[in-house]
Amino acid sequence: MTTIAVTGATGTLGGLTARHLADAASTGGADVRLLVRDPSRAPRLGFGLWECSYSDGPNLREALAGVDTLFFVSAHESDARVDEHRSVIEAAEDAHVGHVVYTSFVGAAADSTFTLGRDHGATEDLLRESDLDWTFLRDNFYAEVFTHFADSDGVIRGPAGAGRVAAVSQRDVAAVAAHVLQDPATHAGRAYDLTGPDALTLDEVAAALTQVTGRPHRFEDETLDEARASRAHYGAPDWQLDAWISTYTAIRDGELAAVSGDVERLLGRPATSFADAVAAAAH
Repeated sequence: MTTIAVTGATGTLGGLTARHLADAASTGGADVRLLVRDPSRAPRLGFGLWECSYSDGPNLREALAGVDTLFFVSAHESDARVDEHRSVIEAAEDAHVGHVVYTSFVGAAADSTFTLGRDHGATEDLLRESDLDWTFLRDNFYAEVFTHFADSDGVIRGPAGAGRVAAVSQRDVAAVAAHVLQDPATHAGRAYDLTGPDALTLDEVAAALTQVTGRPHRFEDETLDEARASRAHYGAPDWQLDAWISTYTAIRDGELAAVSGDVERLLGRPATSFADAVAAAAH
């Protein structure tokens, strides 16, 4: 029987993907193991649990022994993120994993305006240079996170101008991931851009949030200097400030506006709208 390892199962995306695989397993799907840092927070789906972190090479290699396909959810934002990703890829090679499905980002490249997209570009390069088969799920920003962009007054602030973002539902990404994981060979060497069905301005995002939540939201454009000043009180390191601000400048510059049909092609149904994604997460 094929063995699939899923990372990030204590988070939203990994957890949703694991649940899809659990549904498939009930009808004769693959053997699945969950690789987590904290087993007490893992979903109880009848799968084996392996405690390990991305930077823990020996435990990773042990957890990946006998695994055919790895669902590799990108690490939390940090200045050591690429090093953590390199550790996972090296462990997968050492354990002779056959295929890695990696959650990347739309436009991942060394020159991405969104600074964290550069981490994804570097990780894609590592996978291309490895002995592993790979598939990249290049996600746009998750629709569900925009509720967290607003402050206590419902204001989303940032230098996005009239730029547009084709935000994707996390549920759609998880469904695509589970689909690919169950037949990885068909998707080897492929990169899929996963977006919502529409590209919205942040004014339109705010209007949708108002409608869905019943709480007034609005977008307030900022200059780069204003964006840095308005976030200075968090005391975040420069790399993180740059990442937060580039979330908006990438939208402003049009890097996140393209709408892809990959979700519909892979799932056989339309991608979830922004409003429906937010409403589903709220309930």
